[in-house]
Amino acid sequence: MGWGDLLGRWPVWRQATGADRTGRGAAARSAGTERLRPRVADADRVVKSVCPYCAVGCGQNVYVRDGRVVQIEGDPDSPISRGRLCPKGSASLQLTTGSARESGVLYRRPYGTEWERLDLDTAMDMIADRVIRARRDGWQWTDEDGNRVRRTLGFASLGGATLDNEENYLFKKLFTALGAIQIENQARI
Repeated sequence: MGWGDLLGRWPVWRQATGADRTGRGAAARSAGTERLRPRVADADRVVKSVCPYCAVGCGQNVYVRDGRVVQIEGDPDSPISRGRLCPKGSASLQLTTGSARESGVLYRRPYGTEWERLDLDTAMDMIADRVIRARRDGWQWTDEDGNRVRRTLGFASLGGATLDNEENYLFKKLFTALGAIQIENQARI
């Protein structure tokens, strides 16, 4: 192999002597770059979505293969974020498929030091019983001035920023129907 062949492999030489003076095209390509493939190349479909973390509403492209989410990236067609995501939004894949994501119900008894697993039906019954009891025990028909208020101060709702607008809307409707007046969302705080 001669010097001409060696120099021809060197990207700086190709940039200086070739037509690609900016070094963003053929001059920058190597055998290694030619073998690279986009990590979303074998996705079956792309689903448009919105980042769940805050109220900005950055657009996301969710890449799906065989019914599973394989990658989440910023949507360049989004007029809000133009394909950019903050560090939390960039980590959305971990929220959906991360190995550290808890997928079962954990419960720690009062004064307990360890978490225990519960089945979903048991946990839902416990929650329903507590909501009914708190609503009944904290119900107010009238305030101290005799005004009719029909409310409960027995519980409150604090929605999470990982919920989308529709989910937070449904929580607001549910807690309002239950008579709660302390209803807030973490994304607004």
